[in-house]
Amino acid sequence: MKLGDLLNTKDFKYRVTISVGPNETVQAAVNKMAEHDKGSLAVCDDEGKLVGIITERDIVRKCSTSGKTLDKIKIQDVMTRKVVIGNQDDDLSYAISMMKEQRIRHIPIVDDQKKVIGIISMRDLLGVRLEQCETEVRFLTDYISGG
Repeated sequence: MKLGDLLNTKDFKYRVTISVGPNETVQAAVNKMAEHDKGSLAVCDDEGKLVGIITERDIVRKCSTSGKTLDKIKIQDVMTRKVVIGNQDDDLSYAISMMKEQRIRHIPIVDDQKKVIGIISMRDLLGVRLEQCETEVRFLTDYISGG
C-alpha cells in the first residue's frame, strides 16, 4: 500500500492536518495538540511549506530545562528541523523502516511543493498492518478449511 492510498482511506480522508508557525509559542502548540488530540504538529512557513515538526517529546525534553514558561518559548527554538518526510508514492514499508531507523513516531506526507497533506503515526501504520494480517489469517483459515 502507498502512503497516498492510506491518506485516502475513510480513517484519514476527513482528518484535518493541524499546523503551527515557527514564531508561535510552544503554549499555542500544546493547546492545539490537546484540542485536536495530536502528538505532533507540522511547522509550516507563511507559504504553507513544511519547515519542521514539533512533538510532545520535543516539548518535554527541550522545554523542561529552559527555565522559561511555555508561553515564552518560540516553536522555532524547540522544533525538529531535520524532518523525515514521505510522499504519496512511498510504500508503508518505507514509513515503517524510517520510523524504526530514526526512532520517530510521526512522518509528515508532503506534496511536490513541500506542503503537508497529512501526518501518519506509528499507531496508524500498526493499525493498517494489523488489519492486513487479520485479512491474511482469515484467507488462510478459509483456504485450509476448504471454504
